[in-house]
Amino acid sequence: MSTRAVIRLVDWTVQPDGEPDAKPHTYAQECDVCGEGSARTTDPEYGSMWILEHIRSNPAHNSYTEIVKRGWRAWMQS
Repeated sequence: MSTRAVIRLVDWTVQPDGEPDAKPHTYAQECDVCGEGSARTTDPEYGSMWILEHIRSNPAHNSYTEIVKRGWRAWMQS
């Protein structure tokens, strides 16, 4: 048997984490044709260089997806 109770209703706020201890944004590129991808790095330009290297040996692979990872935070409003 379980008991459920609501103590109070609160509103939550969410936003990108801009605190000094937030994890850094990371970036990667992924080939939409074969699924290979670049390493995840904090340098957003690294993925562009990876694409140029990948397309050199795979000239038909001309579609890519950028993957951006950034921290978010949530807190209760008072």
